[in-house]
Amino acid sequence: MPDNRNLLLAIVISIGILLVFNMMMPPPEPPPQPAEEAGAPPVPGASTGAIPAPAGSRPAPRDAAAGPTSSSAPASGEAEARRIPIEDTRIEGSVPLAGARIDSITLKDYRQTTDPESARIALLSPPGRRGAFYAELGWVAADGATPVPTQATLWTTNDRTLTRERPLKLAWDNGAGLRFTRTFVLADDYLVTVEQSVANDGGAPVALFPYGLVSRSGTPETSGFFILHEGPLGVLGEGLQEHDYDDLVDDGEIKVENTEGWLGITDKYWLTALIPEPGETFTARFLHRLEQGVDKYQTDYLREAVTVLPGGRITVRNHVFAGAKQAHLLDRYRDDLDFAKFDLAIDFGWFYFLTKPFFYALSWLQGVLGNFGLAILALTVGVKLVFFPLANKSYRSMSQMKALQPEMVKLRERLGDDRQKLNQEMMALYKREKVNPAAGCLPILIQIPVFFALYKVLFVAIEMRHAPFYGWIEDLSAVDPTNLFTLFGLVDWGPPSFLHIGIWPILMGVSMWAQMRLNPTPADPIQAKIFQFMPLVFTFLLATFPAGLVIYWTWNNLLSMAQQWVIMRRAGVTRAAAGKT
Repeated sequence: MPDNRNLLLAIVISIGILLVFNMMMPPPEPPPQPAEEAGAPPVPGASTGAIPAPAGSRPAPRDAAAGPTSSSAPASGEAEARRIPIEDTRIEGSVPLAGARIDSITLKDYRQTTDPESARIALLSPPGRRGAFYAELGWVAADGATPVPTQATLWTTNDRTLTRERPLKLAWDNGAGLRFTRTFVLADDYLVTVEQSVANDGGAPVALFPYGLVSRSGTPETSGFFILHEGPLGVLGEGLQEHDYDDLVDDGEIKVENTEGWLGITDKYWLTALIPEPGETFTARFLHRLEQGVDKYQTDYLREAVTVLPGGRITVRNHVFAGAKQAHLLDRYRDDLDFAKFDLAIDFGWFYFLTKPFFYALSWLQGVLGNFGLAILALTVGVKLVFFPLANKSYRSMSQMKALQPEMVKLRERLGDDRQKLNQEMMALYKREKVNPAAGCLPILIQIPVFFALYKVLFVAIEMRHAPFYGWIEDLSAVDPTNLFTLFGLVDWGPPSFLHIGIWPILMGVSMWAQMRLNPTPADPIQAKIFQFMPLVFTFLLATFPAGLVIYWTWNNLLSMAQQWVIMRRAGVTRAAAGKT
């Protein structure tokens, strides 16, 4: 019993630490998305390019930050401003003729808030703007002297738009015998296939390295939760690599030689990734550099050199994903296009084997019931059914414990402060009546992995973002917007974050208190006092969690109470017999 008491105290203290941490370190507000449109002026003094390639015997993706090279004639302001619009059902944006990169993508299906009039999510932004974020593909000359396209190269085209039906084909002649073409194809949802061709009209073979990079200026605000990765990542070889922004600031550069897979930069819900042709090997890098006080982050790859013979032509294909991390979509690209473990871009975490099935179960139930909140309730019923036999055994043990309450009261009255003798007599009573006092912990232990897996689903799955329930819950992935300390909107003031207790957390606390009333009172008065405060502690703690999770916990409590009440009735346990006060 003393060991159990110490364990209980440790658990309660841990919960208290979490509560205090949530009070002192509230989750940051969602980061604002880049608001600049294609025609917005550049930020004064901002760098316009990517991180330069390091010196070495083998070339690396070029220094886009350096601007035009001697082989690139500077384009006029009007020519540089010319862009080819992207018209698609799910994205909009444009491709600049100067540089021919993917640097302007807005997601049509997603907005900043639940307000249907709020701004759409602007994912990619051109170089020179605050928060510049873009993908670029190109060539590195093996000899370091052959003119190749740069960030300022002005491409030509006869196409006026890029659509799924009409690819965009760009051309550029380096004036030294090489003709470059770059074709953008809207292959599927959020996926752009880029075909790069080089024709050699000269008299000597030319060796070129294809490369791709994703560049980001400035350190974006993240969700601030250790259970979610936001930043550079990639599946390189057999495993997933994740590098936090601050890790790259410390390390500067991380290189992986002769690998396969994909790499990019992820946000909580959005992904920008480079995917070379499956089966192709390349050298991958994750980099950071501080430039004029601005943090620059880059992921890039350099494929093996290709040689273009005189009179010959070569073509390489690359893929760029820039969009929402929808699980079904990433799974399809993994399976149909052989993008290695592409689904790992969604951080389902250590409980992947449990979290992902939960997500698909919720998705299926949502399709049947038409609401993710109802799907959560239905999934809870399913989980209760799966663990029904185990929970029944536990609740029967708790009912037996409750029936022994009068005997335990008599023991406390007879033995007084003799703690050692009291514990011995109680253990003898449990043994004589064949009762396992630890069996009552099983329902809680079962809930822990389920709770965490559902938390991960609500937290990382974009399908849960802005998913409504009923009434005041307009977003199951956000906290309950109501607040007891503003009298649910009647008092106009801004209480601190730790004084935000919504209606659903209150209902959860009440259900937890009612459930504990069905359980036997702990023999130890200290434990009894602690248990009395547990509903209040959990009310404050869960008030900071997504509303969908609080709804799950409340509904689970109600189902558990119903199951426990039926078992107690069948066992003949009554409040009076248990000596409940």
